[in-house]
Amino acid sequence: MAEEQEVGWPSNYFNYFTEVEEHFQRVRGTSLFLMSPLDWALIETWKDAGVPLEAVLRGIDVAFEKWRGKKKRLQAINSVAYCTQAVMAEAEVMAGAAPQAERKEAAAPFSLDELKTFLAGNADKLRALTGYEEVAEALERLNDDATGLYHDLEQMEQRLSALEDKMTALARAKQNEEDLFQARRDLDSQLRPYRGKMSAEQLSMLERQYLARRLFEAAGLPRLSLFYLR
Repeated sequence: MAEEQEVGWPSNYFNYFTEVEEHFQRVRGTSLFLMSPLDWALIETWKDAGVPLEAVLRGIDVAFEKWRGKKKRLQAINSVAYCTQAVMAEAEVMAGAAPQAERKEAAAPFSLDELKTFLAGNADKLRALTGYEEVAEALERLNDDATGLYHDLEQMEQRLSALEDKMTALARAKQNEEDLFQARRDLDSQLRPYRGKMSAEQLSMLERQYLARRLFEAAGLPRLSLFYLR
């Protein structure tokens, strides 16, 4: 077990999604609230853009404080998207602040055996689908190298991201026009109340992420990122 504790990775890195979900539920005042596909896509755009977890949590706090300070509250906050402006403002504050002390590195919240099981399971899922054999083979090779890469999880994550990109391209080639239309219509419906709270760049990133997640779900594809190793 001692060997598995030598993983260099920032604390909370793999818990990004869980931390945001639990914090939003806690501040909102209900543990029964379920995140929507739009919420998960938005959190993923923040993660991919390098928005610090602390900025997201602070932004959620600020957004709720302002909402509770209003004399008239027409509706409850039902999406993380409501907090977008506050989150980005907190990210800018943190980016412009004095350099912070180097974050302590922490062991990954999963063991080597759990990592190998995750990789093998995803490879098996892809083997069961038509057209993803090369990706499955690549995952199996990564699994063979997992012992060494467990000590360089950043490289492992980069390789898995590259394979997800390849899967996305393959899945899009199989997608028909009607499926794409329905996905965009659903996206527009969910995003409409929050368009004024996001920049054009933020909206573009969110749309890409939402459509990619929708594509993966429709095709029955597993998520390969270590963020989904739970």
